[in-house]
Amino acid sequence: MTEPTSSEGEGGLTPEEATPRHGTKVESPSIARSSAIMAAGSLVSRVLGLVRNTLTVAVVGLNLVASDAWNAANTLPNIFHLLIAGGVLNAVIVPQITKAMRHEDGGVVYINRLLTLAVTVLAGVTLVLTLAAPLLISLLVSGSWDSEARGLATAFAVLCLPQVFFYGLYTLLGQVLTAHNRFGMFMWAPGLANVVAIAGLGWFLVTGAELKAPVSEWSPTMIAVLGGSATLSIAFQALILIPPLRATGLRYRPVWGIRGSGLGSASRMAMWAFAAVSIGQLGYLVNSRVLTGATQRAADQGIEGAGLAAYANAYLLFMLPHGLVTVSLITALFTRFSHAAHDGDVRAVTADLRRGMMMPAVLLIPATAVIVLLAPLVLAAVLPGTSRGATDASVGVLVTMVLGLVPYGWFFLVQRAYYAYEDGRTPFALQLVVTLIAVGVTLFGSTQPAEHVATWVGVGQSLSNLAAAVIGLWLLRRRLGPLRLGLVVRQNVRLVVATAVATAVGWIALRLLSDVVDAGTWLGAVILCSVIGLVVLVITLTVAAKLRVHEVTEVLDPLLRRLSRS
Repeated sequence: MTEPTSSEGEGGLTPEEATPRHGTKVESPSIARSSAIMAAGSLVSRVLGLVRNTLTVAVVGLNLVASDAWNAANTLPNIFHLLIAGGVLNAVIVPQITKAMRHEDGGVVYINRLLTLAVTVLAGVTLVLTLAAPLLISLLVSGSWDSEARGLATAFAVLCLPQVFFYGLYTLLGQVLTAHNRFGMFMWAPGLANVVAIAGLGWFLVTGAELKAPVSEWSPTMIAVLGGSATLSIAFQALILIPPLRATGLRYRPVWGIRGSGLGSASRMAMWAFAAVSIGQLGYLVNSRVLTGATQRAADQGIEGAGLAAYANAYLLFMLPHGLVTVSLITALFTRFSHAAHDGDVRAVTADLRRGMMMPAVLLIPATAVIVLLAPLVLAAVLPGTSRGATDASVGVLVTMVLGLVPYGWFFLVQRAYYAYEDGRTPFALQLVVTLIAVGVTLFGSTQPAEHVATWVGVGQSLSNLAAAVIGLWLLRRRLGPLRLGLVVRQNVRLVVATAVATAVGWIALRLLSDVVDAGTWLGAVILCSVIGLVVLVITLTVAAKLRVHEVTEVLDPLLRRLSRS
């Protein structure tokens, strides 16, 4: 993934246009075009992410204590990234920078001060977290693990926790680029990171290192290569954003201190955002302990049971359509939200809110149906070399998670709408709803047989996001007035009808093709997923277009124009 040499690849803005002077603001490129740029990067990144995940399962296994040790350690940087950087920076930076860019200097001093403060804090916190790795692992894994398993997880954690700094730097630089309507490399960088990580995993395949080794067989070299290559990939992901940032015309110079800078005005929202993410991560700690406990129980009983590694794989598949469709669109909309909120343009905010609910649904609703219909085959296709029993154990969690795909997108959109108004309190309340419902269902699931625990975790996730999205929209209506969501409901109903027709045809086609293609092989699973998935998607879009779902044309327009030019 290379940075475009012309400004065309980054939303059509020259550096001068991207760095406004004398109170002007960046003009927004078309949403469809910006989304297409990000979707392309996201697609490559997600595909490479699936390759990375497949190789990871080949190296560490699935539903094993060693694989859960790796997943627990490699999840820690993500938890603290969300706590320290992800939630706070995503909530604060874009609205604050869009406001600062209206100043006479185009926000240069503000951005440099923000970068100086954030990088200093990230470095200090990352050092403390890395030193605290043993304590953090003890919080994340089940109390039933022995000292050897905890030692392996701790060794992985020491190597992985430096990722916190680079995740934070990536988010910080990416949000500055987003505020300048330059989206491309922000979405393409994770794909480059995956290439680095894949190279590290490839070492295991070419050197003959033991694959799916039990805890006791992990050598220091194996631990160093797996953990070190993962961290190197995130460092590369962050540093690759420096060239496009310089292309905006910004030149970094350290600026110390916050008095009189305007940064203090963002502190209240930042604290609410931090509290919201903290609540969410406390919920994840409960999930992690329950899921690692389920893995240990299943191992003791000699059965296949989905645990933390299975949940991580299901989550990756769940995030594929969300990241490709929803995140690409809403990242482009967030800047528009922020400008419209600052201008007091409620009609523009509500119009973009409806667009953010309707455009992703064109692809998310059929994607949900395809994954539910083909769940066992999807898992078999993305996890080659894994026994069918192991992949089948993960079907329940994948299906229950993906049923909440559309509500998760609504919740994501609602959060951004509140952040655009610099309101952090309401998203905190909504996150509290999500966590309470999800944890309640997870704790109930922990009392169920080991093979069903992860499924209940997925149920809790979907129900909680649906509840929070509905409450969030109701509160937005009270704040902004009529949202005209009847348009959204009617469009979604048409899409559901179109998807139902397409899924029925897909089910028939699956039955017929299964007589010809061996679904028990990896190649057979790939062929069936590709063919049936394409059939369902094409029929859904065709029927939806006949039912006057106008967003079908809007979503596909960038692709259709490229094909027509070709």
